[in-house]
Amino acid sequence: MLKLVSFCQKETCRTVTRQFAAKAGGRMAGLILILMCCIRAVPAQQGLANLPDLSKNPEWFPRLYKPYKAQKVPEMKLANSSSLSQLIRDGKLPISLSQLKTAVNDNNLDVLSSNNSARYAETDMLRVKGGGAPRGGAGVQIPSSLFAGAIGAGVGGAGGLGGFGSVGGISGGARQVFGFSRGSYDPTLALGFSIDRTKSPLNSIVVSGLPEVTTRSVALQARYSQAFTFGSSLSVSFNNMRQSSTQRFLLYNPTFISQLSISVTQNLLSGFGTAVGRRFLDVAKNEMRMVKEVVRLQVNTTLSQAQNTYWDLVSARENVRVAEQSLAVARSLHEDNRAREEIGTASGLDVVTAESEVAARQRDLATAQAALQMREVELKSIISANLAELLSSVQIEPTDSLPEPKGSDIPKLDEALKTAYSNRSEIRQAEANLQIQDIGIRYGKDLVRPGLLVFANFNSSGLYGNRVFENSIGAPVIYPGGISQAFRQVRNWRYPEYAVGFTFSFNIRNRAAKADLFRAKLEKQQTETSIQRMRNSIALEVRKAIIGLVQSKAQVEAARKAVELSGQALAAEETRLLEGASIPYEVIRRQRDFRSARFAEVQARTTYAKALVERDRAMGVLTEDE
Repeated sequence: MLKLVSFCQKETCRTVTRQFAAKAGGRMAGLILILMCCIRAVPAQQGLANLPDLSKNPEWFPRLYKPYKAQKVPEMKLANSSSLSQLIRDGKLPISLSQLKTAVNDNNLDVLSSNNSARYAETDMLRVKGGGAPRGGAGVQIPSSLFAGAIGAGVGGAGGLGGFGSVGGISGGARQVFGFSRGSYDPTLALGFSIDRTKSPLNSIVVSGLPEVTTRSVALQARYSQAFTFGSSLSVSFNNMRQSSTQRFLLYNPTFISQLSISVTQNLLSGFGTAVGRRFLDVAKNEMRMVKEVVRLQVNTTLSQAQNTYWDLVSARENVRVAEQSLAVARSLHEDNRAREEIGTASGLDVVTAESEVAARQRDLATAQAALQMREVELKSIISANLAELLSSVQIEPTDSLPEPKGSDIPKLDEALKTAYSNRSEIRQAEANLQIQDIGIRYGKDLVRPGLLVFANFNSSGLYGNRVFENSIGAPVIYPGGISQAFRQVRNWRYPEYAVGFTFSFNIRNRAAKADLFRAKLEKQQTETSIQRMRNSIALEVRKAIIGLVQSKAQVEAARKAVELSGQALAAEETRLLEGASIPYEVIRRQRDFRSARFAEVQARTTYAKALVERDRAMGVLTEDE
């Protein structure tokens, strides 16, 4: 409806704009009117907006502070929906089955709670995109086989900032280099700044020329690291330091040290490929499927309860109507008996018997009215989020009557089973869980393999500062230098370092990894067993639903026949009473039989209506649009 309103507003805007522009002969006027119409059309489009998708991070550019600001999550609406309040007229709430479904979806607290819990999957999706592990919840359990090390760990860490290596020392030399993966899927930028002043006593003056040395340093460090889903990682760091010292024999004082370091790693055996790196992303996608089925199952269960209560309410109203008609008949017979007593054709016992029957029918009416109020309260609690807000004094009037039995209502068993197997949320949820188990097995097979990590490091260093020389007469001459020269050396790779290597590791007996793989396969077998058990249970439910539908249809037909025959017997007995061939007690007995037959018919029709609900629930089509 909102889409239609928005569309009509847009079309009206276009038409009026063309006419206005043609008359005014100016493009600017038409453009202004277009903008005005678009502004008017915005509310209709905003009404279509759903809840924010928690699996997507807010746009961070150009507002860089966005990822570090708490995002608002809409509060749950615990008030009744406006669509429900709009149905109320003069203290009454007429409601049909289709409106009942809408009210349940919008207001039932169990459905609202299930929808809210299902959004946990969105937070897990956002978490795994950044390299974290999903946390599960809302009926979803993450297999322990998917975690290496501590349960809940993600794909990596940022690590520290590093140091300056051998740059700026008094000797040089090669060193052993190690490579290891750094970072997570979310890029990490680390900045460090420090100021330091150190005064140290020395046990020799050969190197520094002094017995004590004072050193001052200012350091600024930056590092970027990120991991990728195909088993590689990248780390780039850029470190700068200014250092001055009281030592006498330094080449540069103060000294400016700069170093650029680039490190690349790649797993070639265990941890290689997107099948492993994206395992949590694949799990989160299946988790999204599972929570949708969890919500669908909750809606299906709640709708089944709501429709059964709806038919109970319709049945209670029918029972009240039958009780009122029975009371009217009993009162009519009582008045007739009193009139016959006055003319001498009936005894005082007949009057007392008829009066007793009136009291009994009043009792039945009070019982039926109490049952009606109970069914009404039960239905109110199902279709309202706040029972005291609107529905405490509102009378519900169901507009749909009890369904008439039809032969087409009873499906064929094979077709019903096929529909149930494809539509039941329990099977869909279990199948998604089975795919998660496959991901766990795939990861378990990866952990069995040894680890082979290849890495490459590229470092470029720069060292510069003030240099002091003596001229021909022995006076000191300072050649100034600064950080720009150090930067130039880094850029030109004046002092490079290149390192490549690999790390190969394996567990000689590998028992822990083997055990995890065995467990993952056993968990999958358990899931497959559960699915088969579930299919058998659903098949039994479908068979029972069809049997119940057949039986209830036969009960309705028999109950109607009983009402018809009981009514004929009552009419015949009343005729005999008028002719003097019967007594009032026999008429009362026939009235009781007719009343019981009518109550039985209402009960049979209610049972048939509930059997239809059970059929749809068992086949998994109760939530489908009609």
